[in-house]
Amino acid sequence: MAVKANDPAVYAAGAVCWRLVEGRMQVLLIHRTVHGDVTIPKGKVDPGETLPRTAVREVEEETGLAVALGVPLGVSHYDMPDGRTKIVHYWAAEITPDAIAHSTFVPNGEVAAIEWVTIKKARTYLSYPADVTILEAFSALVDAGVTRTFALIALRHGKAAPRTGALPDARRPLTARGVKQAASLVDTIMAWRPLRIISSTATRCVTTVAPLAAATGIPIKQTDLISQDALESGEADIRGVVGKRVRARKTAVLCSHGPVLPEILREVALATGSQTSSALSEAANLDTGGFTIVHLSSENPAAGILAIETYPATA
Repeated sequence: MAVKANDPAVYAAGAVCWRLVEGRMQVLLIHRTVHGDVTIPKGKVDPGETLPRTAVREVEEETGLAVALGVPLGVSHYDMPDGRTKIVHYWAAEITPDAIAHSTFVPNGEVAAIEWVTIKKARTYLSYPADVTILEAFSALVDAGVTRTFALIALRHGKAAPRTGALPDARRPLTARGVKQAASLVDTIMAWRPLRIISSTATRCVTTVAPLAAATGIPIKQTDLISQDALESGEADIRGVVGKRVRARKTAVLCSHGPVLPEILREVALATGSQTSSALSEAANLDTGGFTIVHLSSENPAAGILAIETYPATA
């Protein structure tokens, strides 16, 4: 979500950063300079920024670590001294050895130190009960053996020009609004650091993911197998496309059409042994430029769908 300028609440986002050291789980805590407390990396949303982008930016600013988000861990609410409510969204974020090697952290006026500790120690070190609650949500993932995850991101193309007799449906271009939608989704989707971009061959789909491909350097894999024309003609192979992505266990974007998205999400559920549900149906009901993120375990396929997030277009 993007935070509205006139919302009286204060929004923030952060992440429980984790790593394995000789098979032992460790989480990262920060010791704040001014407040003299111990907490989870987080910070306030900048104007016009989405919450996932805030989480990635704030973790890097406070810890010097570049992260990719994983599963959402929940939302904390608490009252500030000025009477406003602060609402903080959290995700899990695995810290890779490469990220640690390239950390830019130095003690500063905001963060005096960062510290890797076990979950058990973190429970006693954290200064606020709300942080402990978020930590317990992460601990539940650890207990279930599903901390390492990947995401399949089902994206509906941006707003397209209306159907006319002048062009085949697959050649319809994006409108000016659709072009803005395509540009606006880049920062949010990049918070999960996708490694593959798959698109219907329709012009409106390929153009929607073009800014993301340019920003990430990832080539667009175009396929008719998830196009609307193929679905309507009975020539689609959504099961094959989705199955390949589930087997690869790498975060990927699949850009397609409104009528195709329910089938994509249904196939994700079937490929992971998950129950199809009303929540999954609602997650497929996207407006143009919107996307749904389905989180799956990288190491325990039987765990099924771990979480679903849906984001509307911000333009």
